[in-house]
Amino acid sequence: MPSFPVTTAVSRYNAIVENGALARLAEFIPARVGKIFVATTPDVWQLHGAAFTAGMGKHTFETLFFPGGESNKRLTSVEVLAEEMLSKGGDRASVVIGFGGGIVTDLSGFLAAIFMRGVPFISVPTTLLAQVDAGVGGKTGANLTSGKNLIGAFHQPLAVLSDTSLLATLPERELRAGLFEVLKCGIIRSEPLFRTMTGGAGLVLGRDPATLETLIAESVRIKCEVVSADEKEMGVRKILNFGHTIGHAIEAETHYTRFLHGEAIGLGMKAAAWLSHSAGKLDEAVAREIADAVDLFGPIPLAADLDPERLLARLAKDKKTIRGSVHFVLATRIGATEVVSGLDDTLVLDAIKKAIA
Repeated sequence: MPSFPVTTAVSRYNAIVENGALARLAEFIPARVGKIFVATTPDVWQLHGAAFTAGMGKHTFETLFFPGGESNKRLTSVEVLAEEMLSKGGDRASVVIGFGGGIVTDLSGFLAAIFMRGVPFISVPTTLLAQVDAGVGGKTGANLTSGKNLIGAFHQPLAVLSDTSLLATLPERELRAGLFEVLKCGIIRSEPLFRTMTGGAGLVLGRDPATLETLIAESVRIKCEVVSADEKEMGVRKILNFGHTIGHAIEAETHYTRFLHGEAIGLGMKAAAWLSHSAGKLDEAVAREIADAVDLFGPIPLAADLDPERLLARLAKDKKTIRGSVHFVLATRIGATEVVSGLDDTLVLDAIKKAIA
């Protein structure tokens, strides 16, 4: 049972990666608890609601259904869920459990962060992307029309339970979308993880249980270490945004309807690799190796019709833009990165064109 600690200035908890972890959920419910609310989507509940209920043991709970989808990851949805909590007896002793993919864990975590000025939260991610990224680390939020996650809060959970058995029902496209985030972890922090993925692509795409659990555990370990070192993204945590600056622009430009989050990040990583090369940080052969690795775990929906100039313009509204300067995470080699700003727009534009071609 791999278990990785997250230690911040105000909290300490474990992120658990285990086949069957859902059965242990009751162990993480606080001893003195009020109403328990589980925020989920109808499709996740249909697939895994019985297992969730069994894992809660003697604890009763109220279910908050969220329709899902990036287009619904808005403040209006948070308000609807908060009103429902209140109508069902929610108060400051309540606990929110996010049971679903990254959109669910982001939005339900934000709900917990602001309901009654903050109630405890437990993250139970059900997709690969959420298990290796969104469900871990305490970043919560909602989207604005202008961009992704521009409203949010840092709100660390009581625990993160990643049950790898839940991935058996994950659609193929969702699996591949999550693999791009695993690949990102290798690029920024672990060359062995990158090599394991690219060298064993058949096992990975074939959902070999041992291989997937190893990849998830290593990705979670990396994220937990980074979050523990820098909870609120003032320093090293920025490296987790590799590929996200341009990836978020692609999501916003297509109104969150064409690409899954991981797919947009895959394109963003290709752009970041080429930008790393043109900025003089990375050998061309390594940039191509990163781009090829993204393609290996595709396909990604076509993006060639997108306007590179419009994508470039959207970067100014990214939450990583500070005092008008866009910050990029660039690779210096596989396993190491550097955060830079002030890059010439022509370099960025060329990298975008290469990535979406």
